[in-house]
Amino acid sequence: MHYTILDCYTDEPAGLGVPPYIGTYPRYIAGKLISEGHLPDYLTVDDLRLFSGKTSSNRHKTDIRTYNLTGKDTASILAKTDALIVICGVHVPGKYLSAMPATMHEVSGLVKGLRCRKLLAGPAATVFGTRLEGGKKAERPVQGIFDGTLDSVFSYDDTSGFSVKGAVIVKQIPYLLIAEIETARGCSKKVPCSFCTEPLKNRLEFRKTEDIISEVRALRQHGIRHFRLGKQSDLFSRDTKSLKQLLSGIRNIRGIKTLHIDNIDPAHVTEEKVKIVVKYCTEGNVAALGIETFDKDVIRVNRLNSSPEMSMRAIRVINKYGSGRGPNGMPRFLPGINILFGLRDESKKTHEANMRYLKQILDQGLLVRRINVRQVAVFPGTALYNDCGDRFIKKNKRYYWKWRNDIRQNIDNPMLKKILPVGSVLKGVRMEIYDGNTTFGRQLGTYPLVVGVKERLGIGKSYDVEVVGHMLRSITAKVL
Repeated sequence: MHYTILDCYTDEPAGLGVPPYIGTYPRYIAGKLISEGHLPDYLTVDDLRLFSGKTSSNRHKTDIRTYNLTGKDTASILAKTDALIVICGVHVPGKYLSAMPATMHEVSGLVKGLRCRKLLAGPAATVFGTRLEGGKKAERPVQGIFDGTLDSVFSYDDTSGFSVKGAVIVKQIPYLLIAEIETARGCSKKVPCSFCTEPLKNRLEFRKTEDIISEVRALRQHGIRHFRLGKQSDLFSRDTKSLKQLLSGIRNIRGIKTLHIDNIDPAHVTEEKVKIVVKYCTEGNVAALGIETFDKDVIRVNRLNSSPEMSMRAIRVINKYGSGRGPNGMPRFLPGINILFGLRDESKKTHEANMRYLKQILDQGLLVRRINVRQVAVFPGTALYNDCGDRFIKKNKRYYWKWRNDIRQNIDNPMLKKILPVGSVLKGVRMEIYDGNTTFGRQLGTYPLVVGVKERLGIGKSYDVEVVGHMLRSITAKVL
């Protein structure tokens, strides 16, 4: 029996699998199949879109729907496929520079006519479904398309073998640059945040340090040099000793160029843990702090874990040790802030509280790499769904553009000018897409800054650039 893995890309509160990242689902599933004696093929939804004729006629702008191709003969692979495993699902909608995750409607149309068994895996196969935009209803699998689902969340006993054996799948992905690494599941909070699906999907469990290092070593042997420890709700829920063993063990693997992290609970930020991250990780690193709001009333009713005072303390500690600049031109380690619109009891006072604290951060000379503002995705089974659903999204939706623009104009833009003043040099900016005569690229890592250069440069090539101007959340530069 021949299996093919179709990667339609995934994005969750704990885990990113949108190119240039490769998520855990394709690798773990490949490892399971290899353990059973199969040699699976890997295709992307971009391959299937191109095969189905879904291409753009605009030659002046990169079509990100068919950007991430494996270069394989899709027709011949599909012809020999007995079972197609479709990995799909977005629980944290975002904007992506050079990829487009598939909707449930789209992927159903693409696979409908294929003569093989079809199994759905990933976040879309759970009771939560998938969605590409916050504030909208979740999409469910279309009836009659899939023959069943595949449980793609394996026990950590199984994962220890599957992750190493499945690492070989990255050799089938020519564009691949960054591997997302899982360190834990679930959440350490006794009462979960009102909106979060992670505690509903998984009980709190930590992977063994040696298993994580073995997986990174296997991926490195197959050519991967850039890594992010992103698939966990809070990396700092590991104790200090374990955190040091993990990060130092990975950095001791020869040839690693990037080691970054992602989610951190502000309540668990300590000076010792921040110093460990600064010592063993590479520059440009960002801690995504799940602050969500600075409104104390909204924090209380949504059972959030961090008070404004606690969040401000975490931001100060990370700045204290991480704001120094590294060799690639970026600060070594900075906080990032997540802000959610649509939480229970949100009001105009919520935005006033958010702006008050964000201005304090700016006025106090603290640096924040990025502020992620999005509408909450309300999933069945969460406390938010049960308490009020999307009532506050509907109530305040008319304010969201104004509130977000206030943050972008008055916080993001001046913050970016502080982090990278005109004349700053960024090294190793990899160019990804064209838009007219402008080429856009990023350094490799977690939440990399988008850089626009007003000339046509080589896609996939890296350049050192000098900052010449600032947009709201990106910079313009010239090649040195």
